Amino acid sequence: MQNVFSLKSETALITGGGTGIGLGIARCLSEAGAKVVLVGRRESELRSAAESIGSSAHYLPVDITDLKRASEIIDSATVLAGSPISILVNNAGIHLKKAAVETTPEEFQSVIQTHVIAAHALSRAVLPGMIERRHGNILFTASMTSFFGMPLVIAYSAAKSALMGIVRSLSTEVSQHGVRVNAIAPGWIESDMLHKALEADPDRKNRILARISMKRFGQPDDIGHAAVYLCSPAARYVTGITLAVDGGASVGF
Repeated sequence: MQNVFSLKSETALITGGGTGIGLGIARCLSEAGAKVVLVGRRESELRSAAESIGSSAHYLPVDITDLKRASEIIDSATVLAGSPISILVNNAGIHLKKAAVETTPEEFQSVIQTHVIAAHALSRAVLPGMIERRHGNILFTASMTSFFGMPLVIAYSAAKSALMGIVRSLSTEVSQHGVRVNAIAPGWIESDMLHKALEADPDRKNRILARISMKRFGQPDDIGHAAVYLCSPAARYVTGITLAVDGGASVGF
């Protein structure tokens, strides 16, 4: 049974792979047998993350919003890993907490550029090889804001909701060619950023925990294990879905 979750012959590129959820995904994919290439802007974080994973990990410091470099990123990652990219995890993103009337068009566009446009550019660059080999997985990181409304995050919510549409549409195009497309929507996951945000606002922390059926926050590896499943043969008949990994937050009252 363990073999059905093996990623031994896979090579994964994870954007935003140096910290948080991206690192959790990279760590779990590696533990399942995949080679991983971590992509991000901060070289020191990427280096440290790759070293923590081990010899199966490589890193590539680059800004994915430089859209003209999308094909170059895929090619460079392929050279680093020594094998074609068979898993693309579009995880990189930026957050903007601001009232809708105060969010400028430039700020809105910047959030969309990172979450949506850059993810499409990388997917577009990696797809020809996946289709030719008739094998591949593209995974997007969605959000709880893909399911329900939250104040002060209009640009982020728009971006994450757009990813669900991309998953549905893209999967109908490429699944017949052996390429599966899915997303994970994380709930509230333990991180330095989460602790920093909630330590100063205990009432908000209590409201969030009250909504989560399991009454606790998740761990980055919880998202990573879901990624292993969706990219493994165990999910060979699963495409076009957004899997909530949220402790029950999206169905809680």
